[in-house]
Amino acid sequence: MCGIVGYVGAQPAAPILIDGLTRLEYRGYDSAGVAVVNGKGTTCVRTVGRVRELESALPKRLAGSLGIGHTRWATHGPAAERNAHPHRSEDGRIAVVHNGIIDNAGAIRAQLEKEGVEFSSDTDSEVVAHLIARSGADTLEGAVLEATDRIGGTYALAITDESRPDRIVVARNGSPVILGVGEGEMFVASDASALVRHTSSVVHLDDGELASVTTDGFRTFTKDGADTGRTPEDIGVDADDLDLGGHAHFMLKEIHEQPAAAAAVIAGRIDERFGTTRLGGLNLTPRELRAFKRVKILGCGSAYYVGQMGAQMIEDLARIPADAEAASEFRYRNPIIEADTLYIAVSQSGETADTAFAVQEVQRKGGYVLGVVNVVGSTIARAVDGGVYIHAGPEVAVASTKALTNMGIAFAMLAVQLGRVRDLSVADGKRILAGLQAIPGQIAQVLADAEPAKAIAAELIKGDSAFYIGRTRGYPVAREGAQKLKEISYIHAEAYQASELKHGPLALIDEQMPTVAIIPDDELADRNLAAGEQVLARKGPLVVIAHPGVDVSALKVPTIRVPKNEPELDPILLTIPTQVIAYYAALALGLDVDKPRNLAKSVTVE
Repeated sequence: MCGIVGYVGAQPAAPILIDGLTRLEYRGYDSAGVAVVNGKGTTCVRTVGRVRELESALPKRLAGSLGIGHTRWATHGPAAERNAHPHRSEDGRIAVVHNGIIDNAGAIRAQLEKEGVEFSSDTDSEVVAHLIARSGADTLEGAVLEATDRIGGTYALAITDESRPDRIVVARNGSPVILGVGEGEMFVASDASALVRHTSSVVHLDDGELASVTTDGFRTFTKDGADTGRTPEDIGVDADDLDLGGHAHFMLKEIHEQPAAAAAVIAGRIDERFGTTRLGGLNLTPRELRAFKRVKILGCGSAYYVGQMGAQMIEDLARIPADAEAASEFRYRNPIIEADTLYIAVSQSGETADTAFAVQEVQRKGGYVLGVVNVVGSTIARAVDGGVYIHAGPEVAVASTKALTNMGIAFAMLAVQLGRVRDLSVADGKRILAGLQAIPGQIAQVLADAEPAKAIAAELIKGDSAFYIGRTRGYPVAREGAQKLKEISYIHAEAYQASELKHGPLALIDEQMPTVAIIPDDELADRNLAAGEQVLARKGPLVVIAHPGVDVSALKVPTIRVPKNEPELDPILLTIPTQVIAYYAALALGLDVDKPRNLAKSVTVE
């Protein structure tokens, strides 16, 4: 879950590395460092904290037009200068930055220590620098190949050798790394956001692939040395998308981009005539779609919760069994993979390691996997058999908002297409299509007045914990709402089915335990209102997110009204206020909204 940058060319490397690292900070970090190579050797500077601390620590004149940089999210060893990357060999010749986890680092470390190697960090990554330095290979590429043959686990590596100051060697296995192609210069990064100001052409590496980059270009090759002949692709990201655009935070910007993002994911995918959707990326004929008897959705965190929303939509509209499961647990229970089950992997970044490994498990056992992904060219997007790009645009804030909403819309479109090859009528198909087309305007309505959300946030931050409750379609909304609150405000929050309150959780309700109730205008509205009454009877603070048709006057509590859509689509809209509430709660507490502690945007380790 670290960020990697690299540069080789005619320009001074340090400013380019610092700019790239700054643009990767949203991924998560606890320290940062750079190694710059010139004719006199390697200068390595590392600091704990943000990239601005690193920038301040750099020598005023740092010569060298080749270098690598890194922002770290700790997996091995605490946040300390000794554990920051780049890591170097004992003689200082080799410098390495690494994203991922070396599973057998302990055994390799023990062996190297027996051979007399002295380690200077607690990390797993340092073993790579020593292995390369001790190789007898004639080339840096050969030494890296020898090292990658010995290590196991996941890695994206960028390596420099001061005795070969014309190149960076890159290797990938399970963690993302891309090359940026310029005129007389080359770039390396773990994320396209680090490259958008420097190039519009990138090369994606596959697992098991390596690359050697110089000012003259690049060569990509496999572990047996065979050229893979990669060609550059358009980067697919606009630099303006990575600016705040006048907003105080990226999260607020991305919340307010949701009407436009929702319109973008729908555009060109509506078939009014037949009351269905056009999702050509599924790579499935109607006959093949109809053959599936079950749907299994795999995701982590917010993607898992929106997968639960999607499963409900698919059951409602296609009338086939569907459920969502945490991808992080899926492959470890030796799942039964059935030929007539459609598997769907959900990931904003397309790089979520747990989800990517779940995809591999399904495919290894012969299953068909679709992806619901935001980032074109990402690991999951390239691995799956077909899928739906959600076209949310770059999302910088760690807490997902517009990508989450577009995932929900993508599931609705998929549910319609699955339904229409079965028993969903044209009339019902058109009903859902009309609801989808209304969503962008309805999101704008929700966002037009932030005052109710601000007032509710002010109530929530008075306590140390909070409950979110909902039933059936409202339960995934409650789960996502609790997730948002705890990840950026650090207030402990739990979600429960409203019907389960009386089966235990009600014991925790008191004056200090606020509850957020999700109350759609559906057949369970009265029972949800009754759950709210149970909270109030025990003197628990209560706030409500409800449709206009729900009469909450008897509760006399703060309420956010959300426009009513079709029942199947209501969860998408009901989620929007939970984002706004969490944002203003974190803001009121003076916290870093975009970069919550201990978290990263793209979780590329298990």
